[in-house]
Amino acid sequence: MPDVLRVARKEMAAFFGSPVAYIFLAAFLAVTLFVFFWVETFFARNLADVRPLFKWMPILLIFLVAAVTMRMWSEERRSGTLELLMTLPVSPLRLVLGKFLACIGLIAVALLLTLPLTITVAILGPLDWGPVIGGYLATLLLAAAYTAIGLYISCRTDNQIVSLIGTVLICTLFYLIGSNTLTDLFGQQVSGIMALLGTGSRFESITRGVLDLRDLYYYVSLAGVFLTLNVYALERLRWAGAGPVGHGHRQWRIAAVLFIANFVVANFWLQPIGWARADITEGQVYSISPATRLYLSHLQEPLLIRGYFSAKTHPLLAPLVPQLKNLLKEYAVVGGERVRVSFVDPQQNPELEREANKNYGIRPVPFRIESKYQASVVNSYFHVLVKYGDQYGTLNFRDLTEIKSGPDRELRVELHNPEYQITRTIKKVLYAYRGGGNVFSHITEPVTFQGFISSDSLLPADLVKLREDLAAILDELATQANGKLKVQIRNPRADGAALARKIQKKYGFQPMVTSLLDPTQFYFYMLLRRGDQSVPVPLPQSLDKADLKRNIEAALKRFATGLLKTIALYTPSPESGYYAQGIAQFQALETTLRENAAVRKTDLSSGRVPTGTDLLLVVSPWELDEKQLFAIDQFLMRGGTVAIAASPFDVNLGGGGLTAKKRATGLEKWLAAKGIDIADTMVLDPRNIALPIPVERTVGGIRVREIRSLDYPYLIDIRQHGMLAESPITAGLERVAMTWASPLQIAAQANKDRKVSRVLQSSPRAWTSDSQTIEPNFRRYPRTGFAIPEDRGRKLLAAVVQGRFQSYFKDKPSPLLERKSTGEDKKKEEKASAADEDAPTTIGAVIERSPASARLILFGSNSFLSDTALDLIANATRTQYMSSVQLVQNAIEWSLEGPGLLAIRGRSHYSRLLEPLSQDAQRFWEYLNYAAALCGLAIVFGVQRLAWRRRERYYLDVLKQGGHAA
Repeated sequence: MPDVLRVARKEMAAFFGSPVAYIFLAAFLAVTLFVFFWVETFFARNLADVRPLFKWMPILLIFLVAAVTMRMWSEERRSGTLELLMTLPVSPLRLVLGKFLACIGLIAVALLLTLPLTITVAILGPLDWGPVIGGYLATLLLAAAYTAIGLYISCRTDNQIVSLIGTVLICTLFYLIGSNTLTDLFGQQVSGIMALLGTGSRFESITRGVLDLRDLYYYVSLAGVFLTLNVYALERLRWAGAGPVGHGHRQWRIAAVLFIANFVVANFWLQPIGWARADITEGQVYSISPATRLYLSHLQEPLLIRGYFSAKTHPLLAPLVPQLKNLLKEYAVVGGERVRVSFVDPQQNPELEREANKNYGIRPVPFRIESKYQASVVNSYFHVLVKYGDQYGTLNFRDLTEIKSGPDRELRVELHNPEYQITRTIKKVLYAYRGGGNVFSHITEPVTFQGFISSDSLLPADLVKLREDLAAILDELATQANGKLKVQIRNPRADGAALARKIQKKYGFQPMVTSLLDPTQFYFYMLLRRGDQSVPVPLPQSLDKADLKRNIEAALKRFATGLLKTIALYTPSPESGYYAQGIAQFQALETTLRENAAVRKTDLSSGRVPTGTDLLLVVSPWELDEKQLFAIDQFLMRGGTVAIAASPFDVNLGGGGLTAKKRATGLEKWLAAKGIDIADTMVLDPRNIALPIPVERTVGGIRVREIRSLDYPYLIDIRQHGMLAESPITAGLERVAMTWASPLQIAAQANKDRKVSRVLQSSPRAWTSDSQTIEPNFRRYPRTGFAIPEDRGRKLLAAVVQGRFQSYFKDKPSPLLERKSTGEDKKKEEKASAADEDAPTTIGAVIERSPASARLILFGSNSFLSDTALDLIANATRTQYMSSVQLVQNAIEWSLEGPGLLAIRGRSHYSRLLEPLSQDAQRFWEYLNYAAALCGLAIVFGVQRLAWRRRERYYLDVLKQGGHAA
């Protein structure tokens, strides 16, 4: 080892003793900075990663390493010093390793000088250091392989130019073998083998932040093969002119062949070993999550996961196929014998294609492919089938990918939460198979049914029959429960009204009446309990046995996991606000919700939430009447979750420009009773999304109207700093746009006994305005288009309040008992009364207090979920923007099922965005990095000069002592 280091120091000294090292470092830094800031347009990409630093590194290193290694042996041969080296008592292996380490040392110094770039990105955004470490490691390994190739070529010639060209050609060949340029010309099987042989594809795998033993060893083996060839070539030069080949020469040849064979064969031996990998990304986003492992551990039968991928597909989807295959193979590794993973090309297997089309509804998707010479349509498969028993689910390219637009408007396709999508499908088929229609198969601990019901003599006739139906339903459920359901039915008046007082205090259960004119009071309350959790069971509006059973099963689902939940969705009528054209404005929201739950549209006009509802979602409410408010209130009192997206402003996005007007939601007094207020103002934020806005300007005395992308403070761009840290509701979201939002004000004193979570907040520089003029006036306010007051700060835009709530209708008669014929004459009243004799009895019960499980989720915008707003943000950001809908979907999933699958979505590798910067700030950081590069070169030069002076001082001391050693 001392000899190796001595040779390495000698070569390093030769590098820095001439302009070679400085030319190399300067060229490397200049090209790197140019590519980072100009070619890859770092600030325009708006992503907090260092991918531009490493993206071009495989190509850049080809030329730079070739320039460094071209003289290492060629110069020795040309100047005649190679023969002298061969006579020294140093083996060729040590000489080769010394020169190899010197070259790697120079490249390491060059990489060290790029650290200011990574530090800059870390300052400007949430940088994940895992891919950074992987990128630097991959660069060193790739440089080692290229260096070994360059040293071998240099050893074979005494001409440096020939050495340079030969190294460039061979390194380029290794890079092109695995590049998309060549692999796209072949099928998936051949292209997969080519990708394994290429240096560039392996490089990309490591720069993701995944250290796979197979990728690491590939570069080691490549370097080992060419270093072995280098040593053998030097030995052959030593034999030159020494006569015929002897036994020792043949042994060298055999040893070289064996070494090379072992380096190569070990790659094939390691290929099946998929577990030998380390995911060093933040949150280990490229590894199977604990939540997925939990679901796989519940498997009792074999789970089939089959990927349907066509050999010829769209060029943007082709690079995603290997990534998705690797992920599916991880499922097989984790699941063991319980999980079977296979991949097929249906177009090459007609039998499997017919099975996919007929049994699973999997059909090819036509993709339009355009090139410089032709345009064509390709029918391609990009599907995943998950099958468990007789249950199955499918995913297509829309579920697994997302389309993004680069700074140059070039489209790119990336995998979008693939593990979340696949595991969610596994959960669906798993519970569907295991449930078999029995809800108790998903309940782990016994549940108690408690009924507080008066005697038959006090109950109306309809409820007497319903009580008989209830007994039959409970007997049926008890048979299915297998000991998991206990039944307790008690009369609150049986023991001197003590129980009545207790349930009124604990649950808010008041005596019921059938009419304001009938003073007879009775009880008919039901709830399910397990430990501290209690879920009231509402009376069905129809007083029908089937509806009662559905209500009980819906309440039982609250104690289960994995079953399909029901969401009641309220949206404004077509006549209200900017929905006057009668077009459904929340289609994207409704479509997304239906993927994971049963959605029931409701207008709440009956005063009740639809039977079996698990969560009530109220979007853009306008002038709710008392019955609608009562439905919302009583659903919350039963321990349900109510999510509301509301604002007191009606924003019109029609062709006449942007207009806003105030309009009551009907929730003002109801929220105020709970210490919550949605302010009559809108939030403006300097951190916003640029909006294409028509701007008028004067050109040559003519007024011209043009479209320009200008900051629009009403489109609030909320990034990670404005989201509740580690909240399941914001899991997997890189940004959320709140459009024309109003601030939420939650009184601390009124909610001191409740848990308040501040989910979304504006930036600290935000302000509010009560103006209904929402078009910018750049003549009056050139900077922002709007007046900026001095009072600025963070504004709360979304929150969750959980705990016990008191009913707004406490001590008030139920709105359901109000007569519909108020103001009519007596004859009409009698006629209406006669017509209603056959209708179900209306029960006027008011639950005055909710259990602690009640949740109120508030969003301070009524437009951020509309199709118009989603399209507006998508056009402004040039992406498929669905973050607002995903935010609501996360909130629903968290409320109904807990944070299980959301933990997977939260760890998904979403794009980390930079903090917004002005053009001056961008220019400052760019110039700062150029200055840092110059300072780095100056430091290297200074260190080298100090080393030379130290060496000169040593030689002078030796000369003074006699000069013999000198």
